Parts: sequence; C-alpha cells; structure tokens
Amino acid sequence: MSTWISGVGTSNFGKQPDLSPAELAWQAIGEALSDAELASGARPGIDAVYVGSVFGEPGVAVRVLQGHAITGVPVITVENACASGTSALHEAAVALTSGRYEQVLVLGVEQMTPLFNGPIIPQQSDTEGRTGLAMPSMYAMEASRWLYEGRTTLEQLAAVSVKNHRHAMHNDRAQYRGEYTIEEVLASPMISDPITLLQCSPISDGAAAVVMSRNRVSTTDVELVASAQRSGGPWDHRSDDVWGYRLIHDTAQDVFEAAGLGPDAVDLAEVHDAFTIGELTTTEALGLAPAGEAGARAASGATALGGALPINPSGGLLSRGHPLGATGVAQVAEVVWQLRGVAGGRQVDGARVGLVETMGGGVSGVDGNACVVALLRGQHGERN
Repeated sequence: MSTWISGVGTSNFGKQPDLSPAELAWQAIGEALSDAELASGARPGIDAVYVGSVFGEPGVAVRVLQGHAITGVPVITVENACASGTSALHEAAVALTSGRYEQVLVLGVEQMTPLFNGPIIPQQSDTEGRTGLAMPSMYAMEASRWLYEGRTTLEQLAAVSVKNHRHAMHNDRAQYRGEYTIEEVLASPMISDPITLLQCSPISDGAAAVVMSRNRVSTTDVELVASAQRSGGPWDHRSDDVWGYRLIHDTAQDVFEAAGLGPDAVDLAEVHDAFTIGELTTTEALGLAPAGEAGARAASGATALGGALPINPSGGLLSRGHPLGATGVAQVAEVVWQLRGVAGGRQVDGARVGLVETMGGGVSGVDGNACVVALLRGQHGERN
C-alpha cells in the first residue's frame, strides 16, 4: 500500500554555526507545511513526528517542534548513522500504511560544524575505529579495489565530482558548486589515496522535512510506492564484494519486488555519494548500471543531466552537503521536486519515477550500519 508525500522543504546547506539546529529545522518545517497547505485547513493536522538525527543533543526534536506549535503528539527520534533521515521516513510510511496515523511529519536535522573541525572521529569501540580507520579510508579501500580490478579509473572517479558540482550550480541551497575539470579534481589535496578533497562530501549543517499522508489529496502529491530498510550482514575477508555493496543490492531488491518495478523504470536517482566511489558502487549495486560500467557511464555523461539516467541532479552529498540526519530527507525532497517538474535548471525532463538510496555508516565486522532505498512516483500537475 502506497503513502503520499504532500509537502517538502529544506534549509540551505552549508557551514552555518551561527544558526541553531532549531533555526535550521524551522526553515525546513515551515516550507514543508506551507507546501502541504496545512494552514488552509485542507488537510488534517500532524498526528506524529519522525525525526532523524545523529549528533543532536537529547530532546532536540521536541525543542525544534515547539517553534511550529507541534506539541502533544508522539515524537520518535531515529539514529541510524547517515541513513537516519530515510530510516525515519521508512518507519513513518510503515505507521501510515498500518493505519496508525493519517498524516505525519518527517524531519531530518543536523548541525555538525560546532562538533567537527575535520573528518568525523571514528568510534573507538570498534576495531577499525581504534586503528583510526575513518570513513574516507573505508571508501578509499573500495576505490583501490575497483581500480585494481579494472572496474573504474581515476578519471572516472573524478568525473563523478565534476558532474555533481556542475549539477549543484542549479541548486541555490547547495553548499558547494562550480565548474571543475578532471585534472583539477585529481590535483586537489589527497585525503585518503586515491580519494582527493574534491571527491569527499563536506561537513555540513542543515535540515529537511516531509509531510506524509495515508491518502492522496492533490495532484501534486507524490506517491511513495515502496521503501525498504536493512542492516548489513557479516563482512570480512570471505566477502566477495566491497563494503556496503551487498547491503545496497539486497535492500534495492526488496523495494523493486514490493513496487512491482525494476531498475529500468527509474528516471533519476539520488544516491549516497559521500565519496565519488560511493556513487559508482551504489549505481551498480542498485542495478542502475551493469557490472563494471558505472564509471564509464559517469565519464560519458550518461548519468549527468540530459543523459540517459541522471544521478544526483541536486549535486548529491558531494556538493549539496551532507548534514547526516538531514541528508536522506533532503534526497526525498529533491526527488519530489523532480517528479513535480519544478526543479528549475536541474530538472530531469519527463521524470516519473525516482529512486532514493541512503547508506549509513559502518560497524566493525558488519557490511554497513543501515541502508534505506525508496521508490517514488509522480505526475506533473497543478495543485487542486
């Protein structure tokens, strides 16, 4: 059973230490409520709120919601690493389809700049964390493996960065945007060989919000056809795939089966490109490109705006920014705008089906902390 997205909103993304998490969230919530026309009385009120946040202080959700007079309803806060926002969305969809609620608000919010003056510090409770193996190193190992196997090239990795920074030039809420060449990307400072600075998503502050309902009210409501969530299985030297690949693949299969659709139905995708190699491995794991072809497609323009299957038209995590709890909800907002045909200079022509994939962190010995994949379907039209 489908649910419907009637309103979306985001803050600007970037380094915004002077804004509190509440101020960031108020921007996103206000836009989402206005988009859903809740103030007009055309829809019921908010029955519950699902919030994704990773580093938020205790009680951050309730403090944020007071600013929009959303009180006295259940508030469920989810921490699932980078997939926190889409985990909250998935749980909200389950609650709606079960009949528990009629309409809910999903919020993702994160303020990272006061906490980190560099990369996120690894958890010392994990074996990898105690050795200093941060996420750039994990993704660098993925890149090294694929380079060794001939599944991609350095130039193809850099092409992902060139593409996504160019996409972000049409997104005035993005943290970084610009025209770069392959050579400039490869010449940027080395972070974790072979990953350079322009191939890494930044530390960000931001918020995003979505209003979801059991029933469709307007022609601009976008259908959440299906969503799925998994955590990774055991991952060690016996695993054939790079970290996260099998988890993403299996979660996507759950969604395609539930939706009765296949990868060939997807018109655009917002995927977890925390690092350039992440977009390539994810594209293949989702079935959006045959094995060994994701890099070539990125280099050829097939995954750019105007190509056969645009990926990350928002600019992705690389360029829009990556405030962890807000990222997944922002991905959903982008796909909703695309399916409504209101994405401006980054609009994917004729988009009807969009995919969102968010990958959440790592835990020692496990193939990913969490993965959420969602399929959305829309029809361009005017609000009733």
